[in-house]
Amino acid sequence: MLISTAYAQAAGGPAMGGADMLIQLAPLLLIVVVFYFLMFRPQQKRAKEHKALLSALRRGDTVVTMAGLIGKVAKVQDNEVLLEIAEGVRVRVLKSTVSEVKAKGQPVGDDEK
Repeated sequence: MLISTAYAQAAGGPAMGGADMLIQLAPLLLIVVVFYFLMFRPQQKRAKEHKALLSALRRGDTVVTMAGLIGKVAKVQDNEVLLEIAEGVRVRVLKSTVSEVKAKGQPVGDDEK
């Protein structure tokens, strides 16, 4: 039994192995890049916006919590916010549960007049 030269030439040498590996990994790398831009990057952007929203909270803002409570900020502390949800009814909620600010309140300096 003799091996024909056609089989020997079609087998490819070690130089082709690296290029074949790169071609096989290209779709996988493309999927990772697409996932980054479609999923991870927008999520990081939303987290950054939420952090900025929380740092800008001040007394008098009307906010909505993740639980659906709507109230006016009476006091802002380190990790907590005191919300007035009805006249004379105040609840303490975690600052991180505030999902959006409906209306901005007056600056603190105006209340002192």
